[in-house]
Amino acid sequence: MTADDSPDAQDPTSRGPRVVLVGPMGVGKTTVGRLLAERLGTEFRDTDEDVVATAGKPVAEIFFDEGEDHFRALERQAVATALAEHDGVLALGGGAVMAEETRRRLADRPVVLLTMDVAEAVRRTGLDAPRPLLAVNPRQQWRRLMEERLPLYTEVARVVVDTQGRTPEEVAEEILGALELSRP
Repeated sequence: MTADDSPDAQDPTSRGPRVVLVGPMGVGKTTVGRLLAERLGTEFRDTDEDVVATAGKPVAEIFFDEGEDHFRALERQAVATALAEHDGVLALGGGAVMAEETRRRLADRPVVLLTMDVAEAVRRTGLDAPRPLLAVNPRQQWRRLMEERLPLYTEVARVVVDTQGRTPEEVAEEILGALELSRP
């Protein structure tokens, strides 16, 4: 059975995550996702963590050793698997929406786009963690990535939540209200 033959591919709303978080790196998808999962009494899953587990090495090493194309192939598979298997809160890597097949899989899902401005992005991401796509001139690179990705993020999002100057708790509460999700 191929991924397109799965029940999920035939009826994308039949099961799957209660919330899918998308947005740029550093916006808080993992932090907010963990809070949402806790408040909803469910599990949290991050497709970047799935890729790392599959590859047996950090994202930065995958980029440097095998290249971005290899990483993106692993990412597409991780997203497809997570959407089919996971029924909690799911966070996607910042570039996952670049794949057309991923955007198709996100159609009619409870997708939330988390946003922030460039100054906040640089402050949050800085150089404290290996981020291969921000290795040189982080501000310029972030702006370029957002020019490419923002239309794709908004294409898949049902809800947009600005994280600028807000606590993760405030962001989580807004998402719960916007998606009309109830706690257990």
